[in-house]
Amino acid sequence: MRMENEQESTNIEDRRGMSMPGGAGGVGIGTIVLALVASYFFDIDPSTVINVATQMQGGGQVQTVPAKAPPANDEMARFVSKVLGSTERTWQAQFQQAGKQYQNPKLVLFTGSTPTACGTGKAAMGPFYCPQDSKVYIDLAFFDEMKTRFHAAGDFAQAYVIAHEVGHHVQHLLGISDKAHTAQQSARSEAQANVLSVRLELQADCLAGVWAAQAHEARKILETGDIEEALTAASAIGDDRLQKQSRGEVVPDAFTHGTSEQRMRWFKRGIDSGDMNQCNSFQAAKL
Repeated sequence: MRMENEQESTNIEDRRGMSMPGGAGGVGIGTIVLALVASYFFDIDPSTVINVATQMQGGGQVQTVPAKAPPANDEMARFVSKVLGSTERTWQAQFQQAGKQYQNPKLVLFTGSTPTACGTGKAAMGPFYCPQDSKVYIDLAFFDEMKTRFHAAGDFAQAYVIAHEVGHHVQHLLGISDKAHTAQQSARSEAQANVLSVRLELQADCLAGVWAAQAHEARKILETGDIEEALTAASAIGDDRLQKQSRGEVVPDAFTHGTSEQRMRWFKRGIDSGDMNQCNSFQAAKL
């Protein structure tokens, strides 16, 4: 990626090395264990489990964590900051064209665990977005896991992960995620609710592609091989591939994020069109 012309975002909170405040979010270790077990064996988004538990406990209140900027000599943090800044410029322009106002999300760097308005965030969950506080959370150790566990290396693969989570923020601002979650609550079965989750995730993949297309058109950020890096990452985290690795079998009714083929195709749909109107996965007859 060519990031030398990208401005760093000022919306970075560096919590790395901070200890967890006691009682954050009111979610106990039992909930965290349940969330991780659900994620590993049943492909349920762990943040969903934590969010439900938080709401049941009257949660949403989180102890304040002092925010600070990352060190100027931290190259990985600077890269993340530039990617976030690039998404800000892109989505501000896209929203303005649609007659709307984009509100920048915060991105929180943490290690191990951290309090969020959705409950306690854990590094084992991977990067995630919390709509209650409009923040993206990431432990940068995940990028090492991408290389070693998922064999998805490269700076654009890392940028795709960030852009996907920012895509969830876009969905939140547009009211899409709230409608999807309401529909999930009235779903007749878990399998039906999972289909809505898949549509939400594939749309976020498509929106990540739209960001890449728009940023490249405006500032020429892409280099040879970058798109292939993102497609490799999308393929590596498809539900079918992860289920095969963890269970030894594939259970389509338990999909929550989409197959490898779907995730690649929807990202490519976004980057090929550069048009967020092409990302309506909820009206697509075929995912």
